[in-house]
Amino acid sequence: MNTADQYLKAIYLAQRIEEGPASTGTLADLLEVSPASVNEMIGKLEEKGLVEHEKYKGATLTDEGLERAHDALQTYCIIERFLTNVLEVEEFRDEARALESVIDDTVADRLDTIIDRPGECPDCFDPEHDHCERLESPGTGTGTGTQCD
Repeated sequence: MNTADQYLKAIYLAQRIEEGPASTGTLADLLEVSPASVNEMIGKLEEKGLVEHEKYKGATLTDEGLERAHDALQTYCIIERFLTNVLEVEEFRDEARALESVIDDTVADRLDTIIDRPGECPDCFDPEHDHCERLESPGTGTGTGTQCD
């Protein structure tokens, strides 16, 4: 997953949090970057037709941007679930964030075969808590221990 995909994923999650366009401030917080960096990348994503940006309102994903964001979130969820369920890593969020930029689709697909993720995933991802709402681990304190169902 490249940087553009990480931004698309963040825009997708911010749109869910804000129930509308993703603000620069929210994106900067989610990505732990400066608002200026967010504005620069939004401009690049807009040029590629992945995002529509309205000044003072925020960024909205186009259909193509939404598809790429969904794929990026799915890859992140695969990594997160693998770290938690298979490797039992307590600090899975930090590890998943570090790995998401270097795990390609082939590796994500192979990890996916190990974790037995249902097709509905990643719709069970909770952007407010930054993990799958059904993910159970010592680090989340939440979840039912079931797969997305």
